[in-house]
Amino acid sequence: MRQVVLDTETTGLEVALDHRIIEIGCVEIVSRKLTGRHFHRYINPQREVDAGAMEVHGISNEDLADKPLFAQVAAEFIEFVKGAELVIHNAPFDVGFLNAEIDKLGGEYQSLEAYCGIVDTLPMARQMHPGQRNSLDALCKRYGVDNSQRTLHGALLDAEILADVYLLMTGGQVDLVLGGDTTDSDQGETAATIRRLTTQRQPLNVIRASDAELALHQQKLEEINQSSGQACRWPLADA
Repeated sequence: MRQVVLDTETTGLEVALDHRIIEIGCVEIVSRKLTGRHFHRYINPQREVDAGAMEVHGISNEDLADKPLFAQVAAEFIEFVKGAELVIHNAPFDVGFLNAEIDKLGGEYQSLEAYCGIVDTLPMARQMHPGQRNSLDALCKRYGVDNSQRTLHGALLDAEILADVYLLMTGGQVDLVLGGDTTDSDQGETAATIRRLTTQRQPLNVIRASDAELALHQQKLEEINQSSGQACRWPLADA
């Protein structure tokens, strides 16, 4: 299965106010493994970046002045994501902006949903962790993903971080199987096999309690029995 983890940065929050995309970052996952392939472009939005947005991602109008227009990268972007399942955190935001950019091309391309399936990790996280914060930073902390480089938002960095988070969110606990070997199944999942112990192995060394230790243990049981109003459920020596 091919998946593409995607993130965007924009000039502002409201696509209805004609805010535009200024950065697209994508990383590829095939059979639950990062392939190293990615798509990353900065885009000239043909408008100014809001001050509030600039504080989030640090991308200025000057940074974008010599960058290509969305129309100039659209074909390459569509080709990269076509046929994949997109993994996005808060998908309506990114998909809404991408479809608005596609609409401006005058019918040259269909909406993004015509090329890709879409998985939104935000409602997935809310279902898995109800009543908790489920921002990307919160999920990084919960799943132990290093986001120390994320002093500002960046589309490619955020896509890389989300890819790690998503694989941990959906991977189960196969790494905790004791004594198991891990192999890749047809679906790319990590499967655990049971390793049987030989009957010819050396017996375990059993260290038995001494008489003094047994006496102390019995004394402690009797103390517990007295303090609990004779309700001790452990067998006493004289029971």
